[in-house]
Amino acid sequence: MEPKFNIGTAGWSYKDWVPNFYPKNQSAGFDWLQFYAHYFNCVEVNSTYYSYISPKVVDGWIRKVENTSDFVFHIKLHQDFTHKRKYDEQNIKAVRYNLEQLKKSERLGGLLIQFPYSYSFDGNSVQYIQKLRNIFSDVSCFVEVRHQSWNNNRALDFFKENDLTFCTIDQPQIGRAIEFNPVVTNDKAYIRFHGRNAEAWRKSLANFGKPQTYEEQSSRYSYLYSPGELVEIEQKIKSIQHKVKEVNVIMNNHPQGDAVANAFELIHLLEGKRKVDMPQTIVKAYQRLEEIQ
Repeated sequence: MEPKFNIGTAGWSYKDWVPNFYPKNQSAGFDWLQFYAHYFNCVEVNSTYYSYISPKVVDGWIRKVENTSDFVFHIKLHQDFTHKRKYDEQNIKAVRYNLEQLKKSERLGGLLIQFPYSYSFDGNSVQYIQKLRNIFSDVSCFVEVRHQSWNNNRALDFFKENDLTFCTIDQPQIGRAIEFNPVVTNDKAYIRFHGRNAEAWRKSLANFGKPQTYEEQSSRYSYLYSPGELVEIEQKIKSIQHKVKEVNVIMNNHPQGDAVANAFELIHLLEGKRKVDMPQTIVKAYQRLEEIQ
């Protein structure tokens, strides 16, 4: 039996997606999320990592996708829980309230819990993830760890025992970065693509903590996967898809709309080589997409 594929991008609100995805000339009522949801069935929400979003904003998201039958939001957990690791009861309530809103509307995909590269495998790290799992026990949790030390049977057994999805990530192989190797720890797969721009990634790490413009911050994600790389990715995903009920694929190589183009290509490759519904803006910007429309 084929799993359900949720394929989309990390975020949808990028000014540099105009005109490569969103049209340059937009009517007064044009809405980016509505436009995005016409073509994709999921999105990973990045804004929830930086701030505690108002429930009114979440209600707005739900209304904007009401004409799509199966669209879901994957919510990225606030950095207070993952990077700063300092939070209080009010923070928990704020996150849980929005998750419940989406869940009641059948629009919640799951909760992405992303840790920094420095978060390595040890007893304390495992206990902390267990603590978060207990707090958010009633939602699907996708945990991203980037350090190679997590690539061991003890870690994977912990994920399986606690019904946690171990995120598979594709990232530049620098230092002890975990390799792109899809693994299964429950009935869902969550696969994120950060691009393979090693040079920009190294530069970004060297400038960590320094003031940077949006362009400088985003440069490490500037990467368009080639057709050959996408076939390699297709084969790796297909090697595990029979083990799960759901495969979530999120493209985070967002600058200029590269994530959008690659997401459309993966829809084609993973969903039976079918023709893909795309706006002409993206086909004009990435002419190789003409072959799959």
